[in-house]
Amino acid sequence: MEFSSVRIEKPEDLNLILGQSHFIKTVEDLYETLVGASPHLRFGIAFCESSGPRLVRRAGNDDELVDLATRNALAIAAGHAFIVFLREGYPVNVLNQVKQVPEVCRIYCATANPVQVVVAETELGRGILGVIDGRPPLGVETEADVADRKALLRTIGYKL
Repeated sequence: MEFSSVRIEKPEDLNLILGQSHFIKTVEDLYETLVGASPHLRFGIAFCESSGPRLVRRAGNDDELVDLATRNALAIAAGHAFIVFLREGYPVNVLNQVKQVPEVCRIYCATANPVQVVVAETELGRGILGVIDGRPPLGVETEADVADRKALLRTIGYKL
């Protein structure tokens, strides 16, 4: 078995959801879920089919994000993995709906942070072992940091 890491290529401020599914209709079901979540959400999806023709299936409503998702899915190249890039919306707005798609088995991460995907490869193929999502903590928040966090959540409309 060989281990490697694949760095997700993306602009710094772009959010992604990385997961695993189990069926070819994943792309269509994720598309329907995301397009129904918000009329403003822009997204691209790519899914690594792991049997039959073994293609990267893709969809979305933003060609640039579909292309980005496709390139990253090809780099990961792990069976049944999917990646979604989001613009004009956040994973927190759609994550529960994505988890409810019947073929979705697991979500590895939902983030705008830099991400590396840890991949194992055997004679059968490739699989995702986990992710490295962002950087390690530099300390523990102070009372001022708590106040800043609460103010940010209110400024962006997530708290009253």
